[in-house]
Amino acid sequence: MSTLIVLIGPTGVGKTELSLQLAKEYASPIFSCDSRQIYKELKIGTAKPSDEQLAIVKHYFIGSKSIEEYYSAGQYELDAIPLLENEFKSHNVLLLVGGSMLYVDAICKGIDDIPTVDAELRTELQQYYIEHGIEALRRRLYLLDKEHYKQVDLNNAKRILHAIEICTMTGKTFTELRTNPHKTRSFNILKIGLERPREELYERINQRVLQMMNDGLEEEVRNLYTQRELNALNTVGYKELFNYFEGKWSREFAINMIQQNTRRYAKKQLTWFKRDDAINWFHPDNKENIMRFVRMHIA
Repeated sequence: MSTLIVLIGPTGVGKTELSLQLAKEYASPIFSCDSRQIYKELKIGTAKPSDEQLAIVKHYFIGSKSIEEYYSAGQYELDAIPLLENEFKSHNVLLLVGGSMLYVDAICKGIDDIPTVDAELRTELQQYYIEHGIEALRRRLYLLDKEHYKQVDLNNAKRILHAIEICTMTGKTFTELRTNPHKTRSFNILKIGLERPREELYERINQRVLQMMNDGLEEEVRNLYTQRELNALNTVGYKELFNYFEGKWSREFAINMIQQNTRRYAKKQLTWFKRDDAINWFHPDNKENIMRFVRMHIA
């Protein structure tokens, strides 16, 4: 049976370099499972592979969508699985790389068949949120789905809005539609997790944010300011600089907050991934051990 190598880990840990080595070893294209690198307008702030790296091997789902297009983990599953199946016709081994938790689960386990939300309804509810605030959203969700209200992050307007959208559109509760299926795949899955000691990872993150600023992140975000209400731009590295542009924060404070929020996201990723006993963990510098482990399980 064919094998999908799933290379995962927190942001800033160092997945890109190893992914290119694995892709070269198995003559495989790279399937990205990063929910923000998929947007063509988001380059510096999402730490996309460089043009040189992208030229080394074919990449799927890098810069393939516009921030104006709504995209979800469910749509990613529908798009990625047929592509994987097609590539497996000519490859025994393929490589999936990234750190977006739901996108990884979409491929490895499958996710609920939540319907696509009508664009008009989304716009209407976004306007409702702008006019009435998050507390009004909370009350509305409570009336529609008390169970999901108890579970959802009540400070996350995006999550609350999505649940309201689904309830409104389907006439069912979000809880009913979330059945947590575990779908059977036609290929084996080998999960490789990369991790570093916390202090080491956090220092890498802090330095990477500074490098992004040197590389022109501020200009990239400024060019997207007029589109700041789009869901794709509710992203670390972008939303903090929007606050700076609006005079709410100083530039230095915005940079510090990008670093802090990136560290928090990395911690959240690790907490999520550590629940999965199928992940085999390595330090990214242990490339020889990783390659040996993969060869042993692929052979």
